[in-house]
Amino acid sequence: MDFLEILSVIFLGIVQGVTEWLPVSSTGHMILVDEFLNFSYSPEFREVFFVVIQLGSILAVVLLFWKQLMPFKLRHGFSVLPDKIRLWTKIMIACVPAAIIGILFDEPIEALLFNPPVVATTLIGYGIVFIIIENMNKTHEPKTIDTAQVTYKSALLIGLFQLLALVPGTSRSGATIIGGMILGMSRQTAAEFTFFLAIPVMFGASLLRIMRVGLDFTTAEWITLGLGTAVAFVVSIITIKFLLGFIKRNNFKPFGYYRIALGILVILYFVFWG
Repeated sequence: MDFLEILSVIFLGIVQGVTEWLPVSSTGHMILVDEFLNFSYSPEFREVFFVVIQLGSILAVVLLFWKQLMPFKLRHGFSVLPDKIRLWTKIMIACVPAAIIGILFDEPIEALLFNPPVVATTLIGYGIVFIIIENMNKTHEPKTIDTAQVTYKSALLIGLFQLLALVPGTSRSGATIIGGMILGMSRQTAAEFTFFLAIPVMFGASLLRIMRVGLDFTTAEWITLGLGTAVAFVVSIITIKFLLGFIKRNNFKPFGYYRIALGILVILYFVFWG
């Protein structure tokens, strides 16, 4: 692995760690960035790499929200925490729609929709949706201000919103945050539930891809996976802390404008230089 390859892997890890949690589409950015980087591995390894480095982002969520997510108490004897079990039950309910559709249609969706024109369209479309929802929410107070208040019905509905993210460029976090806000959640509650939901969803996606492609990689490829995952982990911690601080004082409109601008740039690039 030469120096340029190392820089490419580090950059891809940074892109994953930033865009996985901001509602701007990590998969969309990875597709676009890959157009410009010299990432000269086999198609099979590339397919695994772009999914598996998400495990670094998952570990960041587990680390940052350990107390909120850990369903067992180990100090002074073993005990089960019912409120955490209820939270995990809601998380798993929200995973069901994407798990079913993802398993059944993962390959056709990837073959048909993983391309720059689709990414540009969804970037712009959901950017507009973010702006519209924030304008509508100016006069509405959120009904749900804590993840413990999320109902089982709301969890399932958020899971249905997550199906939108099967189209690249949509953003898994963007789709579920939009869904949460439509259902009356505060920005922070919608964002945190999105973080929690990412753990089983991203782990399942990584496992599914590994099962399909296998793990017969070279030493250099294993190093590449490890480096990309480690960078995604560190950058994810920084990004999650930034986002939670940002939405306490601001709304999601800046991300909507960013998506629109990026989508337009993508269209211009592929029309004139692609």
